[in-house]
Amino acid sequence: MAAVMFSIQTPMPDQQMPPADAGLYRAPPEVRGMTVLDREAFTQTVSVPALRLPTCAVNKLMKSLKKVALQRPGVKRVVEEEEDSNNDNGKYRLLLLDPLRVTTAESLKDEEMAALKAAGVEPDVQRYELQLTYDNLKSEEILRAVLPEGQDVTSGFSRVGHIAHMNLRDHQLPYRNLIGQVIMDKNPGVTCVVNKTNTIDSTYRNFQMEVLAGENNMVAKVRENGVNYEFDFSRVYWNPRLSTEHERVVATFRRGDTVLDVFAGVGPFAIPAARRGCTVLANDLNPESYHWLQHNAKLNKVHTKVTTFNLDGREFIRGPLKEQLPALLKGSAGVHVIMNLPALALEFLDAFRGLFVDLDYEQELSCESNLPHVHCYGFSKEDNPQRDVVQRASASLGVSLEGRCTVHMVRNVAPNKEMMCVSFTLPKEVLFSRETKHTETTGEPSPKRQKCEETND
Repeated sequence: MAAVMFSIQTPMPDQQMPPADAGLYRAPPEVRGMTVLDREAFTQTVSVPALRLPTCAVNKLMKSLKKVALQRPGVKRVVEEEEDSNNDNGKYRLLLLDPLRVTTAESLKDEEMAALKAAGVEPDVQRYELQLTYDNLKSEEILRAVLPEGQDVTSGFSRVGHIAHMNLRDHQLPYRNLIGQVIMDKNPGVTCVVNKTNTIDSTYRNFQMEVLAGENNMVAKVRENGVNYEFDFSRVYWNPRLSTEHERVVATFRRGDTVLDVFAGVGPFAIPAARRGCTVLANDLNPESYHWLQHNAKLNKVHTKVTTFNLDGREFIRGPLKEQLPALLKGSAGVHVIMNLPALALEFLDAFRGLFVDLDYEQELSCESNLPHVHCYGFSKEDNPQRDVVQRASASLGVSLEGRCTVHMVRNVAPNKEMMCVSFTLPKEVLFSRETKHTETTGEPSPKRQKCEETND
């Protein structure tokens, strides 16, 4: 199943912005404050405008009238006339219209009027009594009707396989099970809705989750950029909004290159790199990520191209990476280092300082083009995030990267918080530096909180 992002936009409070289709559906007042979903309570009959059309002309006119036709989940736009009307043996049908666009025949625009005239049809707008049920309502309408007036309807949710995960606010918690059920009802394929219950406080970037609705099955199956992944979403880190970034970086690799992935997770860089023909050394400290990394390599039949490690990032750099790098740099194929732990990866760059100080390889590394190309991620809240990440990377390396790197803005994580990628060729003077500055850690601290971001699709 594809990794797809879904969200419900957070609208303005009621007094500032009317709900969608305000002229069509107004929730019965008795549903306000509902905490256990009663679908029948949302049934309501509303009056909508309808254009009377000859049955033989309906298909011909639908394209021209599409903009004014009623768009409502599960509602047929073309219906039969009421039983008490003179339908002349079914020769006429009613096209239901959007009440926000059309109220009378005079509301039709010139293009619609021209189409009717060309078909020889008089613009006859009537009223039609339409029954709307829970199935015909949008998630926003249901939740707006239930939650307290003037408060946000809901925060966004991300979809990972069959799982929708949410980041509910405090005032929404009393309604969390109802919200979960509505999200599951309105999104085909979603069979589990979860909410985070605490901040991330572990080494492994995972978080506690509460099942709001559906099955308690956290093993997700997703497909990203043509690659299949499986993992326990409750025990590893996965962000479907990084799909484009994964594709961007992997596209720079060539067959025969070597990729050293310091914080590999379940393999969103490592697996496609191996499929591209690269030799991959992939590491992650989280035992669960390590397990699913191996699983995904086998799932995509690239396990012979991927060597996996379960080490702290600095241990991986000073151990397997240090052991492999001298031989790799003698060849002509490219060498790439991926460091995707944006909360701390920039600080981990100090692990490269003096990495080769005890080795006699400086002469063999005289060609700068043989040095590894690093892609290092970081968060920034500064006004100039590009300058910020370059300065922090330079401080960790002990040499200035000004004019020696490129910076790519990956995405906006939150207001005034950007995720950036700084890419550079690892300077030779860093590897042979005698001024080492390693920060000893027993693990990889995690971000304070993993947000479930909203999208404005």
